[in-house]
Amino acid sequence: MEVGVDSFASAMYGTGNSLSSVDAMAQLLERIEHADKVGLDVFGIGEHHKKEFLDSAPHVILAAAAAKTSRIRLTSAVTVLSATDPVRAYQNFATLDLISKGRAEMVVGRGSSVEAYPLFGFSLNDYDALFREKLDLLLNIRDNEFITWSGRFRAPLDNQPVYPRSLQEKLPIWLGVGGTPESFARAGSLGLPLMVAVIGGETHRFRPLVDIYREAGSRAGFTPDQLKVGLHSPGYVAATDEQAIADYYPGYAELWTKLGRERGWPPVTRPQFDSLVAPKGVLVVGGPQQVAEKLLRHSEALGGVDRFTFQMDNAGLTHAQLMSSIELIGTKVIPLLKKN
Repeated sequence: MEVGVDSFASAMYGTGNSLSSVDAMAQLLERIEHADKVGLDVFGIGEHHKKEFLDSAPHVILAAAAAKTSRIRLTSAVTVLSATDPVRAYQNFATLDLISKGRAEMVVGRGSSVEAYPLFGFSLNDYDALFREKLDLLLNIRDNEFITWSGRFRAPLDNQPVYPRSLQEKLPIWLGVGGTPESFARAGSLGLPLMVAVIGGETHRFRPLVDIYREAGSRAGFTPDQLKVGLHSPGYVAATDEQAIADYYPGYAELWTKLGRERGWPPVTRPQFDSLVAPKGVLVVGGPQQVAEKLLRHSEALGGVDRFTFQMDNAGLTHAQLMSSIELIGTKVIPLLKKN
């Protein structure tokens, strides 16, 4: 199992502890550099267009990180493909691939935060149609230097070359999904690796959807080793289980209650949080041993997980706490996973 971190480039750490954007960005790059040094496999940057996040141009952040790192893979998490031009998206990440000497990847999706749609002149009424068409074009560009293509949402291309080309022969493109069966089936039928975002409830409930992915992939002629499954969930590692919970709960409750007011969720309660930290719950929070055991349990529940990414900057944690957690993932959690 590959293990990494996804960040939304948060510019704030809890009420009254906001950072300047310059300092927040500098600290994020320091965390990516640290993740590379301590042995994490991948670091992802999300895409949002809101005041509290600095990740509206993830490929730029990743390019800066590429200059400071040597081995860690660098990916979007996710690129909101529906609201961007696939030609430009490919060019951005092909350029990143050249800068990083072949370490770039993309996770593409429709986006759970929808502010990009009106910002770039797209209608939410076309939410799925936009993604289907743009994914088709992106894969066409990834696989072919010269493109002949036409669709509904952009001008046609007539034997048009797209440059630069990625260093990797096929730039890795994962399909980021939530809970829609059609999205799982789409990823399988295209033979794309799957990144499942599970942020609430119990992880094992996604097994039927992962089975849909694998069944669709098998019907399309793809072998099991071609059908990779990734899992993205909130998590945090501290020296002990007790310390992890003490660090994580206050900010998690504050920020997710705030988000709940925007999206219609009830406030976070401690019993609810405890159920999410429990063995089958989604939150991967604890000391190294507990976290490693939970990752193995999640993998077994989903029929095998090839990659897990922690989403850690959603609980008001300080830079020092995040740096320590990254260190523990690299020096403690990953070695424990490799023993199994």
